[in-house]
Amino acid sequence: MAQSPLELEIRKRIKLAGPMPVRQFMTLCLTHPDHGYYTTRDPLGAGGDFVTSPEISQVFGELIGLWAASAWHMMGEPENVRLIELGPGRGTMLIDALRAAQVVPAFRAAIVLHLVEVNPKLREKQQQSLGTLDVPSMWHETFEEVPDGPAIILANEFFDALPINQAIKQFNGWYERVVEIDGSDSLVFGISNEVIPLFDQLVPAAVRDAPVGAIYEWRTDNLALGIGQRMVRQGGAALIVDYGHTRSSTGETLQAVGGHAFVNPLISPGEVDLTAHVDFEAIALAAESMGARIHGPVDQARLLRNLGIDKRAAALKAYASPDKAVEIDEACKRLLGETRTGMGKLFKAIAISHPDHGTMPGFE
Repeated sequence: MAQSPLELEIRKRIKLAGPMPVRQFMTLCLTHPDHGYYTTRDPLGAGGDFVTSPEISQVFGELIGLWAASAWHMMGEPENVRLIELGPGRGTMLIDALRAAQVVPAFRAAIVLHLVEVNPKLREKQQQSLGTLDVPSMWHETFEEVPDGPAIILANEFFDALPINQAIKQFNGWYERVVEIDGSDSLVFGISNEVIPLFDQLVPAAVRDAPVGAIYEWRTDNLALGIGQRMVRQGGAALIVDYGHTRSSTGETLQAVGGHAFVNPLISPGEVDLTAHVDFEAIALAAESMGARIHGPVDQARLLRNLGIDKRAAALKAYASPDKAVEIDEACKRLLGETRTGMGKLFKAIAISHPDHGTMPGFE
């Protein structure tokens, strides 16, 4: 198999500097300016590599829009609120959310959209799809670029694509997991030569007694810290929906997807999507350390049911053709399902808010 352009560069870096930490490998694969997966293509939809909840059903985005309107009310209905989406895809969720928000005209009028997007192809599609709406819109490379002020933050399937660190437990401590070149000239996973100092004191208590060979994954929590800090200092609420686990634990979850199928993450770097499960406990602890209030996490199915997915689906079906009604049912089944192909249990939701807010909608 021919090596991808990014693989050639990764091999060159490894030969010059030695084995590459998993986090650096994942960062290059996803955001390399010339060959990164998220900087060179539209990965969504049937013609891409995966489908997200907003692409499955308009109901998802509409419920998120109503959640945002309720959050705005709990914030005291500021006249100017930044509605921020991290990784907006094609803008599908925002379009559905803004349509639902029309039932609260004052909220709709208060919104200024801020889209955090690194993918130039998706940014272009977002500008086309949102350009017809009468809502001011701004784009940013990072969350930190968004101007100060009250904010409602939405992040659907965003955190899973943030690069992870990996460490492997050995009899004398934890070693960082790396990508290296083996004797047959293949990219393989390996371990660093030096133990990570004092690592047992840094990992969660539930991880310290892990057996030899266990893998622990973690992300730097700068984004969660920043969200928590912003909620406390400037007011607002954030909703994070993603697949992952509610408690920090060991286990490898790094995976690659290409053409809607799982593939080897070391094959064709930059041309397949790399993700890993989200540690919701780590997000909660980081935001909470800034003084923010945490709501959840709860399963996606519980969130959507609490927000009224059944009533909204029934309302849509009342005016739909029989075939369309079946589509609505199938879409909701996938969003709520607990089977292997369902998203209801695998996906979780957590909200972060100003400490003075009551329980956020959907988390009752």
